[in-house]
Amino acid sequence: MSNSEHQTPRFCQRIRLTGIVQGVGFRPFVWRLANELDLSGWVRTDAKGLEIEARGPERKIDALVERLQREAPPFSRIDALYRRTAETQETSDDFVILDSLGGRVTTVIGPDTAICRGCLQDMFAPKGRRWRYAFTSCANCGPRYAVCRGLPFDRARTSFAAFAMCHKCQAEFQRPHDRRLHTAGIGCPKCGPRLSLVDPTGTLLPGDPIANALSLLNDGKIIAIKGPGGFRLMCDARNVAAVAALRARKRQSAAPFPVMFANAVSATALVRVSVGEPGLLNLPERPIILLRKRDACDAALPGVAPDLPWLGVILPYSSLHYLLFHEAAGRPEGTDWLEKSTELALVVTSGNPVGEPPAIDNAQAMRRLVGMADAFLTHDMNLAAGAEDSVAYSGPGGLQLIRRARGYAPRSVKLPFSTSPIVAFGVHSRSAVCVTRGNEAFLSPHFGNLSNSVAADALLEVAEHLLAILDVSPALIAHDLDARDPATRLAREFAERRGIPLLGVQHHHAHIAAVLAEHQYDAPVYALALDGYGLGSDGKAWGGELLRVDGATYTRVGHLQPLRLVRGDHELGHPWRSAAAVLHTLGRGGEIEKRFTDQPDAGRVAERLTLGEYLEETTSMGRLFDAAAGLLGICPVTRFHGQAGLLLESLSERHGKVQPLPGGWSIENACLDLRPLFAALADEKDPQRGAALFHATLAAALADWIALVASAEATVTAGGGCLQSLILGCALCANLADAGLRLLEARRIPPNDGGIALGQAWIAQYHLWRNLSG
Repeated sequence: MSNSEHQTPRFCQRIRLTGIVQGVGFRPFVWRLANELDLSGWVRTDAKGLEIEARGPERKIDALVERLQREAPPFSRIDALYRRTAETQETSDDFVILDSLGGRVTTVIGPDTAICRGCLQDMFAPKGRRWRYAFTSCANCGPRYAVCRGLPFDRARTSFAAFAMCHKCQAEFQRPHDRRLHTAGIGCPKCGPRLSLVDPTGTLLPGDPIANALSLLNDGKIIAIKGPGGFRLMCDARNVAAVAALRARKRQSAAPFPVMFANAVSATALVRVSVGEPGLLNLPERPIILLRKRDACDAALPGVAPDLPWLGVILPYSSLHYLLFHEAAGRPEGTDWLEKSTELALVVTSGNPVGEPPAIDNAQAMRRLVGMADAFLTHDMNLAAGAEDSVAYSGPGGLQLIRRARGYAPRSVKLPFSTSPIVAFGVHSRSAVCVTRGNEAFLSPHFGNLSNSVAADALLEVAEHLLAILDVSPALIAHDLDARDPATRLAREFAERRGIPLLGVQHHHAHIAAVLAEHQYDAPVYALALDGYGLGSDGKAWGGELLRVDGATYTRVGHLQPLRLVRGDHELGHPWRSAAAVLHTLGRGGEIEKRFTDQPDAGRVAERLTLGEYLEETTSMGRLFDAAAGLLGICPVTRFHGQAGLLLESLSERHGKVQPLPGGWSIENACLDLRPLFAALADEKDPQRGAALFHATLAAALADWIALVASAEATVTAGGGCLQSLILGCALCANLADAGLRLLEARRIPPNDGGIALGQAWIAQYHLWRNLSG
């Protein structure tokens, strides 16, 4: 420090930062800034976040605070910054990094991120210590949530604690200028986790694991590969026999598979990558991005995503993935090869039987993936948590998440109040659990469907894991109103064991609340809730609702014209049954057996509709999507969830835009009646034109419906699984804008049931706050 600086009055301030400030390189960043500004003091992490003591001239401390916010590490998030004058006995001119402190946890968990460019350079430098090391990471990248066992986030509280650092890694860990300073995942081939390739009996296969795994993939084999989110099943996407074998083993006859390419350049021969979309593919969160196929795609990747105009594309996110592509490229030196097109394309799908979450430990994978994988590329580090790959598409409004999992969960969402902790259990479909702490909500990764005990146990484990990491005990458990829902049963059992009160939340209210929570919008709002099924407050099946939401309360302003289905049909994947119900409603029940001659139950369904036996009403928008697909002959029976809607959207896109059907709907007493539209669809000979007409007319009708009750220039919102339709969402937004209405849409929280738990937590928090405030 210069003499002039010694003569300048010295101040001491304590600076506190909260948010995602652990496990993202924040302490080395502060150390660097402090040394550049010639400040003394220290930085440390604790249970609350990050604390700094800065000593020096006031203007330099002000500069430090300004730069902390302006230049923060890329994967950090500062939620709050507080500063106060402090007294100190320290006289040292140094600025140092102190060990972490414990205490009651108020900091947050960082999500898993893709390996950074610097670590890729280390991996592909033949003379470097980490040449082809499968667990290379630094302060700027790598697993966080997947390895976190407690907070504050440091090595001792992660899965890496089991691996003692060698002296070179220890030196990097302590070297102030090193980007691996205090990196929890630091390691090398000498001291870090180790790869192995084993057969289905667990027998070690000799030789280089990466080279042998690639050889098996090239031979058409299916490999289970352990990454940050758990196991994924992978095969050669260009090998029709391998893809067919994977479908048969996973019992997924038609569901689209995503494909991993080495880079965006490699994908462009098969999909259309528009302006901005290469950036989405390279996001550090590395979601699967749905991109439009080129004409050559289906021939090059036979059976991967049949009958759909989109392909799910994902780029490598772990060191292990990159090593497979590196091996296929001939082990080149450096990273220039990453900018060139490569032939290798790999199907990547969850390492689980259908309906279960991904396996995350080796023994679990060997047991649950028996008969699916020909070999296992695994390692000796135990993961703390698993997660599916996130899925998104690129729309006019930017990135839209359909599945929120690895890379995004459990990133917190700000809530309007600070209350006692809440656990919300969501619903059985696209299940996730949400835990609140203060004014933050932590939504877990997506877990699939709670259709079996494995999935139910996994959801409970995630709830317990989040509670333990966040160091909270819940005061209230939120759940869906449907007592038959497996998530509701889990919530009740959980609450009973702990002696905690329960709060039932109506399904569609929660859908809208999730959107409001994402946008931190707490004013009353009119909303459209559009999905397949949710139990209404009247005990009936809802799914096409016009609501007015005001915090913990809602009013059902209107609904779709009820459709009478044969009992249970609202839960089944048989669009022809919904089409039959619509035909009966139109007075054309006599056509049912003639139209659906290949359906053995057609006569029985027609008879029950005629006699009014075993029927139940629904206002479900999802069943109207099914009815449209059934009437147009697109998809009489679905083979995976949401297939009817995807095929409708596919045909609509191929046809192009059409004008809404004149007189295609009517509105009376806030009830939207779409029977005129369905009468036209029943006579439509061109399925593509019919699909386009369905979307255009539906979007216009929905906009008219909500505009009748919403004030001009008001904000409205929409949620529910039907809003996954890009065509419907875009048309609805445009029509509402023409009516002077602004639409709040789900973006970083899925509009489907994957966001329900967040909505339940938001409503439950309003409930607690209202009780506390009188």
